[in-house]
Amino acid sequence: AFQHNPPLFKPETQHVFAVRRLVDEAPWVIGRAGMLYRDLVPDRLGGSIIASHIRIPDGGPVPDMVHYHTIGFQLIYCYRGWVRLVYEDQGPEFILNAGDCVIQPPEIRHRVLEASDNVEVVEIGVPADHETTIDHDMELPNDILNPNRKFSGQMFVRHQLKDASWQPWRIAGFEHRDTGIFNGTQGVANVQVARFKGGRPKPTRHSSDILFTFILEGRMTLTGEGQDPCVLSPGDAFVVPPHFTTSYADCSHDLELLEVSLPGRFETLEID
Repeated sequence: AFQHNPPLFKPETQHVFAVRRLVDEAPWVIGRAGMLYRDLVPDRLGGSIIASHIRIPDGGPVPDMVHYHTIGFQLIYCYRGWVRLVYEDQGPEFILNAGDCVIQPPEIRHRVLEASDNVEVVEIGVPADHETTIDHDMELPNDILNPNRKFSGQMFVRHQLKDASWQPWRIAGFEHRDTGIFNGTQGVANVQVARFKGGRPKPTRHSSDILFTFILEGRMTLTGEGQDPCVLSPGDAFVVPPHFTTSYADCSHDLELLEVSLPGRFETLEID
């Protein structure tokens, strides 16, 4: 029977400049199917976003069932190791390797099948509070192949590091690979991976509602206006409110950042 879900409630973003460091913070919390979780956005910006760093210490088959999320936007970025996944209407199961990502459009049925030892993923969900429902009727992979299908206006997007092309980024001194998520979500969100090329990036401010960054590799010093400088290393994360000046300094040659923005398009202003 057709179930009519209530419309998704998206709370207004409570803007704050916040840094969450891997070394300082609370221990990993045990979640479903033996997964370990770290919360990357301390107060979830008033419930508007949840960002989790998830680790599965012991690899092998994952005891997952076909399920879906009633959500506005959801990203899975594979940070370390690999995970085997399958999605409704997207063909056979596949491996998401380190550096690859997918978006799970609203209510797409999917299942995690297998993981490598010590796989780590970064998962973003908007809003923070969303329902997960088991689908007892659907078997995956299913026999329909429809990669262009839209789920609440969004398409399934799979981005692979091996196919990436690098272009200049919104902050001078960096280049980035675009994931195609802006187009796949029709502008709801964008996801980019940026890496440092050289020079001294100028301070900037932005006009995005939500701007989340996770340090994938390397080190940098983040300074927010009126704040003490903060040295960041892999596993650290931060959110920057709109129209708030930050600078990225002392960037190591191997610095790599995962940046998620909602909406997908916004302005960046260099501050002299």
